[in-house]
Order: sequence, then structure tokens, then C-alpha cells
Amino acid sequence: QVQLVESGGGLVQPGGSLRLSCAVSGVIFSIDAMGWYRQAPGKERELVAVITSGDTTDYADSVKGRFTISRDNTKYTVFLQMNSLKVEDTALYYCKADGIRLNKIVISSWGQGTQVTVSS
Repeated sequence: QVQLVESGGGLVQPGGSLRLSCAVSGVIFSIDAMGWYRQAPGKERELVAVITSGDTTDYADSVKGRFTISRDNTKYTVFLQMNSLKVEDTALYYCKADGIRLNKIVISSWGQGTQVTVSS
């Protein structure tokens, strides 16, 4: 059984910072990539940032230079440091893990989401 648990969301003023965390639990052999997605009301879910097991990263253009994704490979935990937050960053942020290896089965899994609200 695999579970992803996000934490660190909250209310912050424009220009402020938040750090999101996502921990994956279960009997896991490896994970290929972990990432953060977000979804605002009336909007489609979009990729924010992703990091691979080789520490290759990719970011949405809207967050480049402001957000940083990192991971602890030994503990299957991923972080998203969000600086210079804007009102338009307000969304429910989801953690996702891809290429989760259990036994000989490879799966993907989503967390339940953590709310980030940027407001003055």
C-alpha cells in the first residue's frame, strides 16, 4: 500500500514564502519522479515542478525563478520551496509520484492536496 501525504500549505501574503512537503510511505523499491501539481477553481490541474531520481528538474514557466523543488531520495520525500508568492499561485497543490516500484509492479499515486492561499 502506498500513501502520499502533503503538508505545509496555508495562507500567506503576496511576496511571502511557503515550503510544501510530501512524504511517500509504503514498501517501495524506487520512485522515478516526484512532482507538484496545482489546481485552482475552474482551472485544469497543471504541473508546477517535477524532479527525477537523477535530480533533473523542470518547472512551469509561471514559477521559474520563484519555486524550487528538491527531494530526499532515501526517504522518498519531496519539497517545494515557494518564494515571492503571487495571488495567482493560489490553488490546491497536489503531490504526485511516478514510477513507484512495488514488487514488480510500477504505479503512480496522488496525494490528497494541500491548500495554498496567497492574499493580502
